[in-house]
Amino acid sequence: MKKILYTLVLFAFMAIRNETLAQGYNTGIGLRAGVGNGLTVKHFISDKAALEGILHTRWRGLLVTGLYEIHNDISEVRGLSWFYGGGAHIGTWNANRGNQPWGDQNRSYTVVGIDGIIGLDYKFEGAPVNLSLDYKPAFNLTGYTGFWGDEVALSIRFTF
Repeated sequence: MKKILYTLVLFAFMAIRNETLAQGYNTGIGLRAGVGNGLTVKHFISDKAALEGILHTRWRGLLVTGLYEIHNDISEVRGLSWFYGGGAHIGTWNANRGNQPWGDQNRSYTVVGIDGIIGLDYKFEGAPVNLSLDYKPAFNLTGYTGFWGDEVALSIRFTF
């Protein structure tokens, strides 16, 4: 009886897995290159909604960003979608070791803020590779407060 139950659970999982891959991929892990370089993980929680986590460097510090994204297919190109969303970040900027054009030269900042994102996402057909190009403006609420609208990045991910 246990073998039959395990077999049914396995087949159900495989059916769900194949259905979730209809948008191209379920999870992607890779590198992000732009104003801040780092790591990115994107996981789809439904056909059109994804969660993305970004760990990247900026001003000789480290930032962690969490985003909720809505994906919409572009019907003319298979595997291509555009997305938008928002989230938040927390991190540090180490002014003591950098040559930044802002703030006090002898002070480090802990920043917390909100982020927006808009971009294009392409999954190569037949290969476990995804490319994403995005614009991610941010507004710091604490630390060194203000708007940062210069973050454009290209992400390349291994998908599964």
